[in-house]
Amino acid sequence: MPNIKSAKKRVKVIEAKTLQNKIVRSALKTSVKAAEYAIENNTDNKDAVVALALKKLDMAVTKGILTKNGAARKKSSLARRYNASKA
Repeated sequence: MPNIKSAKKRVKVIEAKTLQNKIVRSALKTSVKAAEYAIENNTDNKDAVVALALKKLDMAVTKGILTKNGAARKKSSLARRYNASKA
């Protein structure tokens, strides 16, 4: 446990940011899984679900949770599966 006042504050801030990042990351994983499920089972709302997953991936990049290239790779993979399911 830190003794210096600023170090104590940094611990609190880091815990808060870690919690927020965890919430965003969890929501991202949930939406990507929902999109994959919708694509595999050809559900009626797969367009909206995939669009939401792509949006969440972009949001994760802007919040610094994912790297730009990592999100692009995941978006590309998801879009490829989505387009294959439409054909």
